[in-house]
Order: sequence, then structure tokens, then C-alpha cells
Amino acid sequence: MEADWEVEVGGDAPVIDGAWAGRLNLRLHPERIAELEEVAAFPPLGPALLQLNRAASPVWTAKCDFWAELEPGSWDPDEMDADADVAQYGTGCYIDLLPNTAAEWAALQDLEQCCRELCCSLHQQLLPGCRIDLIARQAWTTSQQTTHGITAYLTACGVDQASAQARLAACLQHFAEAVLALPSGIPLKGNSTVQ
Repeated sequence: MEADWEVEVGGDAPVIDGAWAGRLNLRLHPERIAELEEVAAFPPLGPALLQLNRAASPVWTAKCDFWAELEPGSWDPDEMDADADVAQYGTGCYIDLLPNTAAEWAALQDLEQCCRELCCSLHQQLLPGCRIDLIARQAWTTSQQTTHGITAYLTACGVDQASAQARLAACLQHFAEAVLALPSGIPLKGNSTVQ
């Protein structure tokens, strides 16, 4: 599987809003997963979101979206380790991830290390036709508290809609498993605080 990361902080860069009014807290209310439009549109998103929000997870999700069909030219088969002849259809989603406490990714270098380790773990998965891009961003965990978070963009391709979506489902599962493995060797706690 292809995976990469970058930092987009400051200026006009997007900010993850973990305090937005419509957020459904899946850690407190996992039984409400079916209420999410994105899960109705792409059911494999549900198990991944539940895994990422379970009590043992080092993160929680703030927002997600699903794109049934990616615009032609908006994705590159080479970047997904896919042959052009089997990369006729593209699909994708994104998930905003925030740490359990604002202090955990307060130091940007800790979040960068987390992204490196996640990419290393994902590269070990033999899943051609998929790509994950991790974008480190500033984030609001409440209306008064900031930290850093990750927007994870997951894309997949295939010869048709069904094969692309099957690859995206597998990609989501591998991603959730990689995130859940974070406590085993990644420093999640930073030594500095965000002002």
C-alpha cells in the first residue's frame, strides 16, 4: 500500500474542528453509527470508525466523508501502485483523527513521528490500488483548546466501482489496525503545550 504524510499548519491551512455542533461521539454512542450518512453510503466505513473510536484507541474521530466516485484526473494510478488498465474507477474517503487528550499531539514533532510510523506500518501491507495521505493539521478539541490532528485521505481504484470500493474497504481496515497499534511504540505524549 502506498502511504505518505505532510504538515499543513498555519496561514490559510485547514483546521480540524473537533468541537463542531453536528459531531456524533461514537466513543460514547457506538450504537448510533448507522445515523451517519457516510456509513449509509459506504457501509465498510462503519467498522473502521467504530475501531478508531473504541476505548482502547489512541484517537477519536471528529469528521469523515465518502466519495463514491473520484473525478477523472484527480488521482494517479502510479501513486496507488496500480496498472493503468485496472485503474478505471477511483473512490475515496477522509477521516479526521484527534488524540485522546490535547497534550498528546501538542508537540508537532510527536505528531510527525506518529505519521512516519503509520506510513511505515502501512507500507508493509500488500494492497495495490490504494493510497493513504496523512495531513498533520492544527485542531480544535473544544471551543477553547487546540492541539494537532491528522486528516487521513484514503483512496482506492479498480476496474469498476465494486472492485474500487472493495479495495477501499480493505484499505480502511488496514488503516484502523495500524492506528490501533500506535501505543506499542510511538511517543504520543508531547512535552510542550499549545498556546
